[in-house]
Parts: sequence; structure tokens; C-alpha cells
Amino acid sequence: MTGLHWNAETLCQRLEPLCPGIRVEAVAETGSTNTDLRERVREAGLAGAATFAPRLRVAESQHAGRGRHGRTWRAERGASLTFSLALEMAAADWSGLSLAIGAALADALDPGTVPRIRLKWPNDLWLLDADGAGRKLGGVLIETVPFGSGHVAVIGVGLNLHRLADAAGFSAGCASLDELDEAVSAPAVLERVAPALAAALRVFSRGGFAAFHARFARRDLLAGRHVSTTQRDAPTGIAEGVGASGSLRLRLPDGAVREVSSGEVSVRLAADEPIATVGS
Repeated sequence: MTGLHWNAETLCQRLEPLCPGIRVEAVAETGSTNTDLRERVREAGLAGAATFAPRLRVAESQHAGRGRHGRTWRAERGASLTFSLALEMAAADWSGLSLAIGAALADALDPGTVPRIRLKWPNDLWLLDADGAGRKLGGVLIETVPFGSGHVAVIGVGLNLHRLADAAGFSAGCASLDELDEAVSAPAVLERVAPALAAALRVFSRGGFAAFHARFARRDLLAGRHVSTTQRDAPTGIAEGVGASGSLRLRLPDGAVREVSSGEVSVRLAADEPIATVGS
């Protein structure tokens, strides 16, 4: 038991119908919850286990958390919620999984009819201000680990609960959930988002991204915006939502539409383009 009084037993009871046999671990500090669970999967495989029991691991702070492309994800004790869920998945197509997870998390945290939490393709949650400015609120990191004849998905989630002591390193600005709810706490947020995540993974395993397409579109931060990318043959364009598999649709200056996948491009708002206003 950690200083934040996690109720692992209650959370297990809520998650059991969605992830039978799940185990919940809560620690004060670790390097990376994703790395911890990847090691659990590796150990189970070496031991010859036929199945991998789902695990949820949550940490009050991480000192070696990671984002996409090896970037560091900072998580300060008391200011952040970081957790990872590992479970076997037999999805026929993994395309769009990060978008589906983002939509599930955002819907759980911000169920209002005019969403303030938006999704920045492919794996970031942003909070919009009243004037239309936006700042990064959280992110998702998905890793797959071979296990037996299939794979275990390790889904890491990082959310800012309170303003970080040092937010200078965030080029897009830093948002926190206490801007939506002053009484926010890590255990309460986890109890809200963990079941939503587990339920989304069950739906995704059966039908892929199709069930989440409209949910993502409702919160799409980039739709209709000029964006710049790191892809040489599509450096700039206008984002036109996402395709059936979750790829970003980008209209190039010559009018052609290119679909790019999450593994090929890093998307940023163009320097002179305002972020979509609330309610648009």
C-alpha cells in the first residue's frame, strides 16, 4: 500500500468482469510501469506459462517513463498518474489502437456534450482553454511483446493531475486535470479510466478501430487544421480526419490526399495555425 491509499481490491473487483484473473499492483516509485510489465511477460514466457494473467501496475512516480520514439515522459509524485495494463490480445488488426484508447480515456474523463479534452493524433490528450489555446494533458504508449503464439499488449498511460513544478520543457504547454476538477486525485481518476480502458480493449479485440472512429472524430484536435510533418513527401498539409484504420488523412498543397500511419510521421500544429476552438 502506498501513500495515496490505493484500494487495489476494489479496483480488482471492478476490472475482473472485463479482465478475468487480473492482478493490480501499486508502488510508490518505479522506472517505468511499461518496462516492469514487459519484464513480467518475458519472465512468464521463459517459465513456459501457457497464458498471461492480466496485470495493472500503477506508480505514484516514474523516473524512466517513456513516450513515443524514446522521448522521456515526466511523472512527478503527487502531480501525475502513471499506469500500465498488460493483457493478451488477439486483435485481427492492431491499426488505430492508440486512437481507440485515447477516445476511451477522454470519454471517461470528460463526458460532456462539448468536450474540452481533445485528441491529438496519434496518441496525445490535450485540454482546450476557453480561448481555443490547447496544452498537452497526457499520452498513451503501446508496446507489444511476443508470448507463445500471440502477443501481450502493454498499454501505458500518463496523465497530469496537477501542474508540474517545472513545466518549462513542454513545448506545447502543460495542462492538468485539476483544471476540470479541483478535487482530482490519482486513485479516483484510476478508478474511472481503468475500467474504461479495459472495456475499450475488449471492443477493439472484436471489431478493431471501426467502433471508435466516430468517438475519435468528435475530439479530433487536428481536423481541418494546417499541420506540418516530418515525412519528406508530405511535409505540410491540411488534416482531414482519419481513415478506417486510424491513419491520418492529409490533403497536400497539390490537392492529393495522403494517408499516413502512426509509425511514419510526427504531426505538429503549424506555427501560424490556431488550435480548434471549443465546440468546433
